[in-house]
Parts: sequence; C-alpha cells; structure tokens
Amino acid sequence: MAELAAPFDLAMVSLSKGLGAPGGSMLAGSTADIGRAALPAHARWGDAPGRDLAAAAMYALDHHVTRLADDHANARRMAAILARGARIELDPADVQTNILVFRVRTGDPAFPDAHEVVLRAREQGVLVFAFDDRTIRAVTHLDVDAAQCEHAANVLVACADKPRR
Repeated sequence: MAELAAPFDLAMVSLSKGLGAPGGSMLAGSTADIGRAALPAHARWGDAPGRDLAAAAMYALDHHVTRLADDHANARRMAAILARGARIELDPADVQTNILVFRVRTGDPAFPDAHEVVLRAREQGVLVFAFDDRTIRAVTHLDVDAAQCEHAANVLVACADKPRR
C-alpha cells in the first residue's frame, strides 16, 4: 500500500468496497493535507456514528486486508471468461484489482448495448453497472466466491452474445 500511495500527497482508501466495512474511508497524508480535506462532521468530531464506523473499519482492516488477493484473483478469473465472449472487449491483462471495466461491441442493432446487458444480467441475479452504452463495470468482493464470480461472468457473456428478442 505504501508503494501505491508514495507518489501522492494524500491518499484515500475506501473501507466499504473490498474490505467489507459498512461505510467510510481512510485518509493518509500530512496533518495539513488531511486538515484541508472536506470531511463529514462525525469524522472530525468523533460522534457515535463515527465511532461505530471506526470500529467496523478497524475490524475490516484487521480481518479482510489479506483476503483482498482473493477478490483480485476472482476478477482475473472473470476477465478470462469475459474475454472469450464474442461481443465483449476486454484484455484480461488489464485487470489488476477487484474492479473490471469492459466494453460491449456495438454497431449491430440485433445485439444489446451495455444498458440492456445490465438489465438482462440483473434478471439472472448478476448486478453490474453500465457507465454508458458500451461500458460496464463489475466489482468482486468478499461476499462473492470464485464459483459465483465464474457464474456471473458466464451470465454476462450470454447476455451480451444473445441477440435481441
């Protein structure tokens, strides 16, 4: 983590993504830089909700950091499956974290755009997000195991490759 943050004066880590805390972020930097950051009141004054989030964050940091490698491996596993889809553009080598961003080939009105792929996937229990007509984001996390990630990737390929009704 220190190596990733080294080029920056201020770094923020979300505690609710791969770490599984119910919310919150952590800032690292100089006291002056952190002091200039726009922070919510509970972060500055330590009220009860802030203390509850801090306790959950500490638990996540103590118990979930080492398992982030599982999320990254699951994302790479998903990327390998997605890259085999005829209508999906993705270089698996680009997937370095638990976040996958891939594109749906467009130009043929017989096939779905990203928004329709997202809706089709949702009908099958796979939740992903369309940034635009071509781009979809998927995120692996501690609540999704390897088999579920493989299933999700296969669902996404089927949704993208299936012609419109």
